Amino acid sequence: MEIFESCTVGKIPMRNRIIRSATHDGLADPVTEGASEELIKKYAYLAKNDVGCIIQGYAIVSPDGRSNYPRCLGFFNPAAAERYKALTKAVHDKGGAIVAQLAHCGRQTSSKVIGVKKIAPTAKRHLLYPDKAREMTADDIKRVKDDFTAAVVRAKEYGYDGAQLHLAHGYLLHDFISENGNKRKDEYGGSLENRMRIVKEIIAEAREKVGDFPIWVKLSATDKRRKGMRIENAVKIAKMLEEYGVDAIEVSCGSVQDGMNTMRAKRFPMDAIFAYREPLASMPRALNRIILAAAKLFNPLIPQPKPLELYNVPAAYAIRKEVKTDIIAVGGIFDVNDMKKLIADGIAAVSMCRAFICEPNFAKKLKDGEATKSQCVMCNCCGLVIEKEPTRCLMGKVKYPLNK
Repeated sequence: MEIFESCTVGKIPMRNRIIRSATHDGLADPVTEGASEELIKKYAYLAKNDVGCIIQGYAIVSPDGRSNYPRCLGFFNPAAAERYKALTKAVHDKGGAIVAQLAHCGRQTSSKVIGVKKIAPTAKRHLLYPDKAREMTADDIKRVKDDFTAAVVRAKEYGYDGAQLHLAHGYLLHDFISENGNKRKDEYGGSLENRMRIVKEIIAEAREKVGDFPIWVKLSATDKRRKGMRIENAVKIAKMLEEYGVDAIEVSCGSVQDGMNTMRAKRFPMDAIFAYREPLASMPRALNRIILAAAKLFNPLIPQPKPLELYNVPAAYAIRKEVKTDIIAVGGIFDVNDMKKLIADGIAAVSMCRAFICEPNFAKKLKDGEATKSQCVMCNCCGLVIEKEPTRCLMGKVKYPLNK
Protein backbone atom coordinates (compact mmCIF):
# COMPACT_ATOMS: atom_id res chain seq x y z
CA MET A 1 0.00 0.00 0.00
CA GLU A 2 1.09 3.57 -0.72
CA ILE A 3 0.08 6.85 0.91
CA PHE A 4 -0.99 8.57 -2.29
CA GLU A 5 -3.10 5.89 -3.92
CA SER A 6 -6.80 5.49 -4.41
CA CYS A 7 -8.08 3.26 -1.62
CA THR A 8 -11.01 2.31 0.53
CA VAL A 9 -10.74 2.89 4.27
CA GLY A 10 -13.57 1.78 6.52
CA LYS A 11 -15.74 1.24 3.42
CA ILE A 12 -15.17 4.85 2.30
CA PRO A 13 -13.46 5.44 -1.08
CA MET A 14 -10.58 7.89 -0.67
CA ARG A 15 -8.02 9.34 -3.06
CA ASN A 16 -5.20 8.76 -0.56
CA ARG A 17 -4.55 7.53 2.97
CA ILE A 18 -4.20 10.94 4.64
CA ILE A 19 -6.97 12.05 7.00
CA ARG A 20 -7.52 15.38 8.73
CA SER A 21 -8.53 14.16 12.17
CA ALA A 22 -11.50 15.72 13.95
CA THR A 23 -10.61 19.22 15.10
CA HIS A 24 -12.81 21.69 16.93
CA ASP A 25 -12.69 24.61 14.50
CA GLY A 26 -14.92 27.02 16.44
CA LEU A 27 -16.74 27.94 13.23
CA ALA A 28 -20.32 26.81 13.75
CA ASP A 29 -23.08 29.06 12.49
CA PRO A 30 -24.16 31.13 15.54
CA VAL A 31 -27.88 30.63 14.83
CA THR A 32 -28.29 27.02 13.64
CA GLU A 33 -25.04 25.56 15.07
CA GLY A 34 -24.48 24.07 11.63
CA ALA A 35 -21.60 24.76 9.24
CA SER A 36 -20.85 28.45 8.68
CA GLU A 37 -19.55 29.82 5.39
CA GLU A 38 -16.14 30.11 7.08
CA LEU A 39 -16.13 26.40 7.89
CA ILE A 40 -17.29 25.45 4.41
CA LYS A 41 -14.45 27.46 2.86
CA LYS A 42 -11.93 25.94 5.29
CA TYR A 43 -12.94 22.36 4.50
CA ALA A 44 -13.10 23.05 0.77
CA TYR A 45 -9.52 24.36 0.96
CA LEU A 46 -8.36 21.23 2.79
CA ALA A 47 -10.04 19.02 0.19
CA LYS A 48 -8.65 21.09 -2.69
CA ASN A 49 -5.18 20.55 -1.25
CA ASP A 50 -5.32 16.75 -1.40
CA VAL A 51 -6.58 15.71 2.03
CA GLY A 52 -8.04 12.26 1.43
CA CYS A 53 -10.73 12.51 4.09
CA ILE A 54 -11.80 15.13 6.61
CA ILE A 55 -13.27 13.99 9.90
CA GLN A 56 -15.45 16.92 10.86
CA GLY A 57 -14.78 18.40 14.28
CA TYR A 58 -17.15 16.96 16.84
CA ALA A 59 -20.82 17.72 16.32
CA ILE A 60 -22.96 17.46 19.44
CA VAL A 61 -25.93 15.08 19.28
CA SER A 62 -27.99 16.43 22.23
CA PRO A 63 -28.57 19.96 23.58
CA ASP A 64 -27.37 18.86 27.06
CA GLY A 65 -24.18 17.49 25.50
CA ARG A 66 -22.98 20.86 24.23
CA SER A 67 -19.37 21.90 24.64
CA ASN A 68 -18.45 25.03 26.57
CA TYR A 69 -16.11 25.97 23.71
CA PRO A 70 -17.60 28.76 21.60
CA ARG A 71 -19.24 27.98 18.25
CA CYS A 72 -19.18 24.21 18.62
CA LEU A 73 -21.15 22.32 15.98
CA GLY A 74 -24.57 20.93 16.84
CA PHE A 75 -26.17 18.01 14.98
CA PHE A 76 -29.64 18.05 16.49
CA ASN A 77 -31.28 21.09 14.88
CA PRO A 78 -33.13 20.36 11.60
CA ALA A 79 -32.62 24.02 10.68
CA ALA A 80 -28.92 23.25 10.13
CA ALA A 81 -29.57 20.62 7.44
CA GLU A 82 -28.89 22.84 4.43
CA ARG A 83 -25.69 24.16 5.98
CA TYR A 84 -24.33 20.62 6.41
CA LYS A 85 -25.42 19.63 2.91
CA ALA A 86 -23.50 22.64 1.58
CA LEU A 87 -20.45 21.52 3.57
CA THR A 88 -20.42 17.95 2.26
CA LYS A 89 -21.01 19.17 -1.30
CA ALA A 90 -18.08 21.61 -1.06
CA VAL A 91 -15.74 18.82 0.07
CA HIS A 92 -16.97 16.37 -2.58
CA ASP A 93 -16.66 19.01 -5.31
CA LYS A 94 -12.94 19.24 -4.46
CA GLY A 95 -12.45 15.47 -4.54
CA GLY A 96 -12.39 14.78 -0.80
CA ALA A 97 -14.38 12.54 1.51
CA ILE A 98 -15.93 13.72 4.78
CA VAL A 99 -17.00 11.92 7.96
CA ALA A 100 -19.20 13.43 10.69
CA GLN A 101 -17.78 12.95 14.17
CA LEU A 102 -20.65 12.68 16.66
CA ALA A 103 -20.26 13.35 20.37
CA HIS A 104 -21.86 14.19 23.69
CA CYS A 105 -19.62 16.06 26.13
CA GLY A 106 -20.97 14.44 29.28
CA ARG A 107 -18.94 15.73 32.26
CA GLN A 108 -16.59 17.75 30.07
CA THR A 109 -18.69 20.89 29.90
CA SER A 110 -20.28 23.41 32.22
CA SER A 111 -23.85 23.22 33.53
CA LYS A 112 -23.92 27.01 33.51
CA VAL A 113 -23.00 27.13 29.83
CA ILE A 114 -25.45 24.46 28.64
CA GLY A 115 -28.27 25.78 30.84
CA VAL A 116 -29.14 22.48 32.56
CA LYS A 117 -27.47 20.10 34.97
CA LYS A 118 -24.88 18.17 32.97
CA ILE A 119 -25.12 14.39 32.85
CA ALA A 120 -22.69 11.46 33.01
CA PRO A 121 -22.79 7.69 33.54
CA THR A 122 -21.91 8.33 37.19
CA ALA A 123 -22.33 11.47 39.31
CA LYS A 124 -18.77 12.63 39.82
CA ARG A 125 -16.67 15.72 39.39
CA HIS A 126 -14.18 16.43 36.63
CA LEU A 127 -10.81 17.96 37.47
CA LEU A 128 -11.16 20.78 34.93
CA TYR A 129 -14.96 21.10 34.84
CA PRO A 130 -15.67 21.09 38.57
CA ASP A 131 -19.48 21.35 38.76
CA LYS A 132 -20.70 17.85 39.54
CA ALA A 133 -22.59 15.91 36.89
CA ARG A 134 -25.92 14.21 37.49
CA GLU A 135 -26.02 10.43 37.07
CA MET A 136 -28.01 9.48 34.00
CA THR A 137 -31.37 7.81 34.50
CA ALA A 138 -32.68 5.01 32.30
CA ASP A 139 -34.71 7.63 30.42
CA ASP A 140 -31.58 9.74 29.91
CA ILE A 141 -29.74 6.77 28.45
CA LYS A 142 -32.58 5.96 26.05
CA ARG A 143 -32.82 9.60 24.96
CA VAL A 144 -29.07 9.92 24.32
CA LYS A 145 -29.02 6.60 22.43
CA ASP A 146 -31.85 7.88 20.27
CA ASP A 147 -30.00 11.15 19.72
CA PHE A 148 -26.83 9.36 18.56
CA THR A 149 -28.89 7.13 16.27
CA ALA A 150 -30.72 10.13 14.82
CA ALA A 151 -27.38 11.88 14.26
CA VAL A 152 -26.03 8.93 12.26
CA VAL A 153 -29.19 9.03 10.15
CA ARG A 154 -28.70 12.78 9.59
CA ALA A 155 -25.09 12.22 8.56
CA LYS A 156 -26.28 9.95 5.77
CA GLU A 157 -29.06 12.33 4.77
CA TYR A 158 -26.68 15.31 4.70
CA GLY A 159 -24.32 13.59 2.27
CA TYR A 160 -21.47 12.56 4.58
CA ASP A 161 -19.44 9.54 3.56
CA GLY A 162 -19.65 8.10 7.07
CA ALA A 163 -20.14 8.86 10.76
CA GLN A 164 -17.64 8.51 13.61
CA LEU A 165 -18.76 7.87 17.19
CA HIS A 166 -16.52 9.69 19.69
CA LEU A 167 -15.45 7.09 22.29
CA ALA A 168 -12.35 9.03 23.30
CA HIS A 169 -10.87 11.96 25.23
CA GLY A 170 -13.15 11.77 28.25
CA TYR A 171 -16.44 12.49 26.52
CA LEU A 172 -19.67 10.72 27.43
CA LEU A 173 -19.21 7.42 25.58
CA HIS A 174 -15.59 7.19 26.75
CA ASP A 175 -16.84 7.58 30.32
CA PHE A 176 -19.37 4.79 29.77
CA ILE A 177 -16.81 2.24 28.55
CA SER A 178 -14.19 3.17 31.18
CA GLU A 179 -14.12 1.88 34.76
CA ASN A 180 -12.94 5.34 35.77
CA GLY A 181 -16.05 7.11 34.54
CA ASN A 182 -18.64 4.37 35.00
CA LYS A 183 -19.56 3.14 38.49
CA ARG A 184 -23.12 2.18 37.62
CA LYS A 185 -24.82 -0.84 39.21
CA ASP A 186 -27.37 -1.48 36.46
CA GLU A 187 -27.07 -3.18 33.06
CA TYR A 188 -24.94 -0.28 31.77
CA GLY A 189 -22.22 -0.66 34.40
CA GLY A 190 -19.95 -3.25 35.95
CA SER A 191 -18.55 -5.72 33.40
CA LEU A 192 -16.97 -4.57 30.16
CA GLU A 193 -19.92 -6.04 28.27
CA ASN A 194 -22.29 -3.91 30.33
CA ARG A 195 -20.17 -0.76 29.99
CA MET A 196 -20.12 -1.27 26.21
CA ARG A 197 -23.88 -1.85 26.05
CA ILE A 198 -24.78 1.73 25.13
CA VAL A 199 -22.31 1.69 22.23
CA LYS A 200 -23.56 -1.69 21.03
CA GLU A 201 -27.17 -0.50 21.11
CA ILE A 202 -26.42 2.78 19.32
CA ILE A 203 -24.66 0.92 16.50
CA ALA A 204 -27.40 -1.73 16.24
CA GLU A 205 -30.18 0.87 16.16
CA ALA A 206 -28.31 3.00 13.65
CA ARG A 207 -27.64 0.01 11.40
CA GLU A 208 -31.36 -0.72 11.23
CA LYS A 209 -31.90 2.76 9.79
CA VAL A 210 -28.81 3.40 7.64
CA GLY A 211 -27.87 -0.09 6.42
CA ASP A 212 -24.23 -0.38 5.38
CA PHE A 213 -23.50 3.36 5.74
CA PRO A 214 -19.94 3.47 7.17
CA ILE A 215 -19.73 3.81 10.95
CA TRP A 216 -16.31 4.56 12.44
CA VAL A 217 -15.18 4.95 16.04
CA LYS A 218 -12.53 7.10 17.70
CA LEU A 219 -11.12 5.22 20.68
CA SER A 220 -8.80 6.31 23.48
CA ALA A 221 -6.74 3.13 23.77
CA THR A 222 -4.92 4.53 26.81
CA ASP A 223 -5.33 7.33 29.30
CA LYS A 224 -3.76 8.37 32.59
CA ARG A 225 -6.88 8.08 34.73
CA ARG A 226 -7.05 5.62 37.61
CA LYS A 227 -8.81 2.48 36.32
CA GLY A 228 -8.79 4.13 32.93
CA MET A 229 -8.05 2.78 29.48
CA ARG A 230 -5.07 0.49 28.88
CA ILE A 231 -3.95 -1.24 25.69
CA GLU A 232 -5.16 -4.67 26.83
CA ASN A 233 -8.64 -3.18 27.47
CA ALA A 234 -8.57 -1.42 24.12
CA VAL A 235 -7.84 -4.68 22.30
CA LYS A 236 -10.87 -6.30 23.95
CA ILE A 237 -13.01 -3.30 23.08
CA ALA A 238 -11.79 -3.31 19.48
CA LYS A 239 -12.80 -6.96 19.13
CA MET A 240 -16.25 -6.09 20.44
CA LEU A 241 -16.53 -3.13 18.07
CA GLU A 242 -15.66 -5.43 15.19
CA GLU A 243 -18.48 -7.75 16.26
CA TYR A 244 -20.85 -4.78 16.39
CA GLY A 245 -20.02 -3.99 12.76
CA VAL A 246 -17.79 -0.93 13.11
CA ASP A 247 -15.96 -0.23 9.85
CA ALA A 248 -12.85 1.59 11.13
CA ILE A 249 -11.22 2.42 14.46
CA GLU A 250 -9.12 5.56 14.87
CA VAL A 251 -6.72 4.83 17.73
CA SER A 252 -6.09 7.83 19.97
CA CYS A 253 -5.38 8.32 23.67
CA GLY A 254 -6.13 10.39 26.71
CA SER A 255 -8.85 12.50 28.22
CA VAL A 256 -9.08 16.24 28.82
CA GLN A 257 -8.05 15.84 32.46
CA ASP A 258 -4.84 14.09 31.34
CA GLY A 259 -3.50 17.50 30.31
CA MET A 260 -0.97 17.41 27.48
CA ASN A 261 -1.37 13.71 26.73
CA THR A 262 -3.69 13.58 23.72
CA MET A 263 -1.71 16.50 22.20
CA ARG A 264 1.85 16.32 23.49
CA ALA A 265 4.47 19.03 23.86
CA LYS A 266 7.81 19.53 25.56
CA ARG A 267 6.31 22.16 27.88
CA PHE A 268 2.92 23.42 28.88
CA PRO A 269 1.98 26.41 26.66
CA MET A 270 1.91 28.78 29.61
CA ASP A 271 1.42 31.97 27.61
CA ALA A 272 -1.63 30.47 25.91
CA ILE A 273 -2.98 29.03 29.18
CA PHE A 274 -2.87 32.44 30.84
CA ALA A 275 -4.28 34.14 27.76
CA TYR A 276 -7.18 31.83 26.99
CA ARG A 277 -8.13 29.68 29.99
CA GLU A 278 -10.46 30.95 32.67
CA PRO A 279 -10.24 32.23 35.33
CA LEU A 280 -6.63 33.11 34.48
CA ALA A 281 -7.54 34.99 31.31
CA SER A 282 -9.87 37.36 33.19
CA MET A 283 -7.36 38.31 35.87
CA PRO A 284 -6.21 41.93 35.96
CA ARG A 285 -3.44 42.20 33.39
CA ALA A 286 -0.70 43.06 35.89
CA LEU A 287 -1.56 40.13 38.17
CA ASN A 288 -1.84 37.80 35.19
CA ARG A 289 1.66 38.68 34.02
CA ILE A 290 3.20 38.29 37.50
CA ILE A 291 1.70 34.82 38.03
CA LEU A 292 2.59 33.86 34.46
CA ALA A 293 6.22 34.76 35.07
CA ALA A 294 6.27 32.52 38.15
CA ALA A 295 4.58 29.69 36.25
CA LYS A 296 7.20 29.89 33.52
CA LEU A 297 9.94 29.35 36.09
CA PHE A 298 8.35 26.09 37.22
CA ASN A 299 7.26 24.95 33.75
CA PRO A 300 10.50 23.08 32.88
CA LEU A 301 10.09 21.02 36.07
CA ILE A 302 6.62 19.73 35.15
CA PRO A 303 6.97 16.23 33.62
CA GLN A 304 5.38 15.73 30.22
CA PRO A 305 4.24 12.47 28.59
CA LYS A 306 6.74 10.76 26.33
CA PRO A 307 7.27 10.17 23.47
CA LEU A 308 6.21 13.34 21.68
CA GLU A 309 5.66 11.61 18.34
CA LEU A 310 3.95 8.39 17.23
CA TYR A 311 2.71 7.83 20.76
CA ASN A 312 -0.40 5.85 19.78
CA VAL A 313 1.42 3.55 17.38
CA PRO A 314 2.01 0.70 19.91
CA ALA A 315 -1.71 0.61 20.68
CA ALA A 316 -2.63 0.81 16.99
CA TYR A 317 -0.31 -2.11 16.19
CA ALA A 318 -1.64 -4.17 19.11
CA ILE A 319 -5.22 -3.68 17.94
CA ARG A 320 -4.29 -4.22 14.31
CA LYS A 321 -2.97 -7.71 15.17
CA GLU A 322 -6.27 -8.77 16.69
CA VAL A 323 -8.94 -7.42 14.34
CA LYS A 324 -9.65 -7.21 10.63
CA THR A 325 -11.35 -3.84 10.98
CA ASP A 326 -9.42 -0.99 9.34
CA ILE A 327 -7.18 0.78 11.86
CA ILE A 328 -6.33 4.48 11.61
CA ALA A 329 -3.34 5.86 13.52
CA VAL A 330 -3.39 9.38 15.00
CA GLY A 331 -1.19 11.27 17.42
CA GLY A 332 2.19 12.93 16.82
CA ILE A 333 2.44 11.96 13.16
CA PHE A 334 4.40 14.61 11.26
CA ASP A 335 7.01 12.89 9.06
CA VAL A 336 6.27 11.31 5.68
CA ASN A 337 8.71 8.47 6.34
CA ASP A 338 6.78 7.54 9.48
CA MET A 339 3.56 7.64 7.47
CA LYS A 340 5.01 5.31 4.84
CA LYS A 341 6.10 2.83 7.51
CA LEU A 342 2.71 2.83 9.19
CA ILE A 343 0.96 2.17 5.89
CA ALA A 344 3.48 -0.55 4.98
CA ASP A 345 2.82 -2.18 8.36
CA GLY A 346 -0.90 -2.50 7.61
CA ILE A 347 -2.31 0.67 9.16
CA ALA A 348 -5.13 1.71 6.82
CA ALA A 349 -4.60 5.48 7.05
CA VAL A 350 -2.80 8.18 9.02
CA SER A 351 -4.74 10.95 10.73
CA MET A 352 -3.40 14.37 11.73
CA CYS A 353 -4.73 17.48 13.45
CA ARG A 354 -1.97 19.95 14.36
CA ALA A 355 -0.13 19.46 11.08
CA PHE A 356 -3.19 20.79 9.23
CA ILE A 357 -3.79 23.63 11.68
CA CYS A 358 -0.23 24.72 10.97
CA GLU A 359 -0.30 24.00 7.22
CA PRO A 360 -3.74 23.45 5.65
CA ASN A 361 -1.98 22.53 2.39
CA PHE A 362 0.30 19.97 4.07
CA ALA A 363 -1.05 16.96 2.16
CA LYS A 364 -0.45 18.66 -1.19
CA LYS A 365 3.08 19.64 -0.15
CA LEU A 366 3.80 16.01 0.71
CA LYS A 367 2.31 14.77 -2.55
CA ASP A 368 4.25 17.31 -4.63
CA GLY A 369 7.52 16.60 -2.81
CA GLU A 370 7.70 20.14 -1.43
CA ALA A 371 7.88 18.88 2.16
CA THR A 372 8.69 15.72 4.08
CA LYS A 373 7.72 16.90 7.56
CA SER A 374 5.24 19.33 9.06
CA GLN A 375 6.43 22.73 10.22
CA CYS A 376 4.35 22.33 13.41
CA VAL A 377 6.52 22.98 16.49
CA MET A 378 4.07 21.16 18.81
CA CYS A 379 3.66 24.21 21.03
CA ASN A 380 -0.02 23.30 21.56
CA CYS A 381 -1.14 26.92 21.68
CA CYS A 382 -3.83 25.92 19.16
CA GLY A 383 -5.34 23.72 21.86
CA LEU A 384 -5.95 26.76 24.07
CA VAL A 385 -7.10 29.24 21.44
CA ILE A 386 -10.31 27.20 21.08
CA GLU A 387 -11.48 28.31 24.51
CA LYS A 388 -12.01 31.86 23.20
CA GLU A 389 -11.62 31.95 19.42
CA PRO A 390 -11.70 29.83 16.26
CA THR A 391 -8.81 27.40 16.05
CA ARG A 392 -5.62 28.80 14.53
CA CYS A 393 -1.88 28.26 14.65
CA LEU A 394 0.13 30.60 16.88
CA MET A 395 3.52 28.92 16.36
CA GLY A 396 4.21 29.31 20.07
CA LYS A 397 3.74 33.09 20.07
CA VAL A 398 0.82 34.59 22.00
CA LYS A 399 0.52 38.34 21.58
CA TYR A 400 -0.60 40.57 24.45
CA PRO A 401 -3.04 42.18 24.75
CA LEU A 402 -5.26 39.70 22.98
CA ASN A 403 -7.40 40.89 20.11
CA LYS A 404 -10.98 40.74 21.29
